[in-house]
This record gives sequence, structure tokens and C-alpha cells, in this order.
Amino acid sequence: MNITKGFWVFGYGSLIWEPGFDFVELQIARMNGFSRSFCMWSIHHRGTVENPGLVLALDAAEDASCDGVAFFVLPEMAQVTIEYLRERELISSAYLEQIHSITLRDGRVVDCVVYVIDPDHDQYCGDMALEKQAQVISKAVGGRGLNSEYLYKTVEHLAKIGLHDADLDWLARRVRILSD
Repeated sequence: MNITKGFWVFGYGSLIWEPGFDFVELQIARMNGFSRSFCMWSIHHRGTVENPGLVLALDAAEDASCDGVAFFVLPEMAQVTIEYLRERELISSAYLEQIHSITLRDGRVVDCVVYVIDPDHDQYCGDMALEKQAQVISKAVGGRGLNSEYLYKTVEHLAKIGLHDADLDWLARRVRILSD
């Protein structure tokens, strides 16, 4: 992908509510072959090495799909944006930067930059039961704040754009109970 012509970025978690870069177009989009899940231990942003939290990642799954947001970055902002995204998303090398096709809600199919979990990385924790996820999220705190805040903001912003994720909705309800 030649980013000097501008590029699309797919957001499925915190990029939805805090992209941190300039973009000129935002579209609801679907990426096939991956599911959104709390399958990555967070030892920097939403937890610590001693008390890890969980953050969302795209986990490869043959029949899965993930609805999120696609952002288009203009050519003149491409280099600074990709550098920012790499600094933000590749902090521990648990994510892999890849190019995948996504389908925008308006029907266009575009290639985009996306960060997916490396299932061979130490921070990968796929197939964790939802109750265990809730227990972890309700207690963890990292450099960017409460793990529960990350969950709540993601659920809130998905709802604002008309998207719902049943697992995240359940987790938000359960974490609120555990946090009281």
C-alpha cells in the first residue's frame, strides 16, 4: 500500500473514540475474517506488568467479522499519521500492522491499515471466558487510566454510531456490577 496517496485506517476499539490523528472521511465499515475481543493483556495503557489489564484486538477467525470505523487520511498527513499509529499501536509488538480489505457502509471496498493481534505474542490471551475478562477489567489500571473506562468508552461510542457488540455490552454490565 502506497500511503503517499492517502490511506484508510480501520478502528475497532479506542481508535473509534480517540483516533488522535486528522482525517477527512469517516465511514462505518466491516472487516471479515476477524473478531473484536479482549484477547490482549495490557501492560502499558490499561494495566501494568504486575497487574495486567485487557485491551481489544482483532483476532483471526474464519467466519467472523468486525464492524468498526474507517478513517481516510489525506496524502499530506499520511507520513505523520502512520508514524503516530505505529508509536501508539506497536508499543509492545503484540499487534501486527497489516493491510486488509474492508467494506465501507456505502458499498466501497477499500484496503486499509489495521492492527491485529499476533497470536504468538506473550500478551495474547484468546479464548478467555467473559467472566474472567470482567474480573480483570474491573480491577486493572494502567498509564492511560482505568481498564473499565476503556471498555465503557468503546461501548458508548459504538452505540453512538449505531453499532453493538453483544460481548462488550455484557462485559460493560458485568464490570459495572463488579466495580460497585
